[in-house]
Amino acid sequence: MQERILSSQLKDFIGKKIKLEGWLYKKRELGGMTFLVLRDRHGLTQILDDKSSETEKLKGLHQGTVLTVLGMVVEEKRAPNGVEIHNPKITIDMPVTEVPPIEIDKPLSHDSENLDTLFEYRVIGLRNVQEGKIFKIRAGLERYIRDFLNKNEFIEINTPKILAGATEGGAEVFKVDYFGKEAVLAQSPQFYKQIMVGVFERVFEIAPAYRAETSATTRHVSEVTMLDIEMGFISGHQDVLDMVQDMTYHALTSAYEEFKDELKSLNAPQLVLKNKFPIFTVAQVHEMYSKATGKSTEHEKDLVPDEEKWICEHAKKEKGCEAVFVTEFPVQAMKFYHKINPADPSTVMWADLLFRGIEIATCPQRENNYKKLVEQMVKAGLDPEHPGYKYYLQAFKFGLPAHGGCGFGIDRFVEKTIGLNNVKEAILFPRDLNRLTP
Repeated sequence: MQERILSSQLKDFIGKKIKLEGWLYKKRELGGMTFLVLRDRHGLTQILDDKSSETEKLKGLHQGTVLTVLGMVVEEKRAPNGVEIHNPKITIDMPVTEVPPIEIDKPLSHDSENLDTLFEYRVIGLRNVQEGKIFKIRAGLERYIRDFLNKNEFIEINTPKILAGATEGGAEVFKVDYFGKEAVLAQSPQFYKQIMVGVFERVFEIAPAYRAETSATTRHVSEVTMLDIEMGFISGHQDVLDMVQDMTYHALTSAYEEFKDELKSLNAPQLVLKNKFPIFTVAQVHEMYSKATGKSTEHEKDLVPDEEKWICEHAKKEKGCEAVFVTEFPVQAMKFYHKINPADPSTVMWADLLFRGIEIATCPQRENNYKKLVEQMVKAGLDPEHPGYKYYLQAFKFGLPAHGGCGFGIDRFVEKTIGLNNVKEAILFPRDLNRLTP
């Protein structure tokens, strides 16, 4: 049986007869000739039927029809990959007789008013070559992250997503029936990754997390993909920031090298990045932003969205880097497991990583002293005797080193790397307030 050749390999077979398999992507007739475009996992191939006799077989068939094509590879600089197929012999493997609801050979609109249509026909629309590039780049970014963490001796773990309760706090959880008991979907693997520091020192997970947020914005969805890392025996908070910085730098620079053509075709912005990200405190950003805009934010515990955008633009212009850390959040905003800054007890050892105007990661150091952790839980109104905290506190009672980590939003990272306008565009099948399908 003749071996299948993929579209990207055709330039190595000029003057030879080969076999292609794929989907009908486009068909057009011109002066008694028929041009077909076939799609496979590597891209597109142009096929010329100069007598239109073979393509008669395609009458009444539409995009998505699965074909096998035998033909001669001929150099043609105007065609994809600089080659096309002549003298084709076409076999129809799976006909499509219904007219597709959208034309995937044309650009699909990502305008905000068209997003519902985009997602309603997602199953078909993802076959558009441009749409597919988004998720090839996404897969690449996750691969770079995994490669970096593996190289730095992080162990990949898998933690439960069905929990007995929202012991981490917060009301924005999805409740589910678990054999007659109430359970919730995990908002993060926070407790588990800290527990696992006591086993492997360095761990990470890339997995879904669930947020029952009622926010209908361009940055919120109900099911997110999160990278969570945790590392032990740190000498201080800066160790955490350095690791997240180096990982992010590696992922971005690798993507802009490997996928430079795809990013260009998607109109991605030029990457402006240094291997050492600028660092500002929350107080500094409030002061700088208020002075520059005349809008006072100094009473805010966190950065407002417009500040995130402003400080990234400022860092890009003044520091030559569009990724930036914001540190020293006030204790009023802390989680009970954060470590209070010993040099300034009014702040916490917590930083946010911002990129192109949005927070993509939170990067705190944890409180690892058992007694202090219990005190902070009580102060936060939590009951350390609650059964949901039993196993978490065991890890501290029996010895955890100084540690910290991050929760890193993969969806937002992909969105901003490519220059999309809505996080849902970076997700295969997004879930939000109104969408539970496809």
